[in-house]
Amino acid sequence: MGERSKVYMTDLRCRPGVSLLNKLEKLMRTAGIGEINFERKLVAIKMHFGEPGNLAFLRPNYAKVVADVVKSLGGVPFLTDCNTLYPGRRKNALEHLDAAYENGFYAQLRGNDDVEVPVEGAEYIQTAKIGKAIMEADVIISLSHFKGHEQTGFGGAIKNLGMGCGSRRGKMEQHAQGKPMGAPRRCVGCRRCATQCAHGAITFGEDRKASIDWDKCVGCGRCIAVCNTDAIRPGNDAAMEELGCRMAEYAKAVVDGRPQFHISLVIDVSPYCDCHGENDLPIVPDVGMFASFDPVALDQACADACGKQPPIPGSHLDEQMHREGFCDKHDHFINSMPDTDWRVCLAHCEKIGIGTRSYELVEVK
Repeated sequence: MGERSKVYMTDLRCRPGVSLLNKLEKLMRTAGIGEINFERKLVAIKMHFGEPGNLAFLRPNYAKVVADVVKSLGGVPFLTDCNTLYPGRRKNALEHLDAAYENGFYAQLRGNDDVEVPVEGAEYIQTAKIGKAIMEADVIISLSHFKGHEQTGFGGAIKNLGMGCGSRRGKMEQHAQGKPMGAPRRCVGCRRCATQCAHGAITFGEDRKASIDWDKCVGCGRCIAVCNTDAIRPGNDAAMEELGCRMAEYAKAVVDGRPQFHISLVIDVSPYCDCHGENDLPIVPDVGMFASFDPVALDQACADACGKQPPIPGSHLDEQMHREGFCDKHDHFINSMPDTDWRVCLAHCEKIGIGTRSYELVEVK
């Protein structure tokens, strides 16, 4: 068995005089962020600013703590994100900036100006297309809201780094193998899928049934997420697993060869990504805050911690577990999104040398 990575964790209890922000700073410093040489270094703090209308995203207060710690160590931090592939308020830099301001952030953004980064040991991509500003930073810090996700099972550090740091071109490359198929007999003609398609790939015939043009489709999966009748499904059973592997390779492009530090807050564990313009009831209770130099160990620790929590009654997870024909996979994220398997991504991360799933959990009081 190889060497275990250390993952530091603090709970969310706050006695009088100590705030969650105090606990986050103590967590970061105890986890060893001060071991990084920040002196005059440009530090990218990668996070998700939240789609307007969604209230589960991390509050700016947490980002300020991270930035202030970096400044105290001599670094020059900036908050950053890359533009989205799907339609919404964050698909280009101007709209993304407005959305970030609306949610309380002052941010620097990149989307179309990317650089191609070779990935050693990659099996699915030749070069990753990463936002230029992120690759120009000397140090990368990920600040992630750990929650569920309709295509990757959950979104944590690896998704924040891999999918989150990919340019629009890079996001298209990661999604390109998973183009959906329509099931006309289930379609009710509500057209919600078409409102989510940025590429005009979904049309409706005289029967009011959705039809998908694969020549235009980029496989982003937003139509799958908004269809309430299961009329749109992944067209390739292995597509979501391949998405996880491609995302892992993109994450490696971001972190390889430079100082890194990763923080995940396991709070408001909504079933869907913060890219949605709304957020559902969390599927499990809040757990705590985690930090590590190893993003793979961090994701594994967060997933394990969620697995020890009871499903919240009335949540998406609870509903899934009470559906007729439910088959218990003994994993909250797979039970929540049965077409996903987050373990494939972390296994590939380990295979290509990003980190290890084996960890030692250190509690910070």
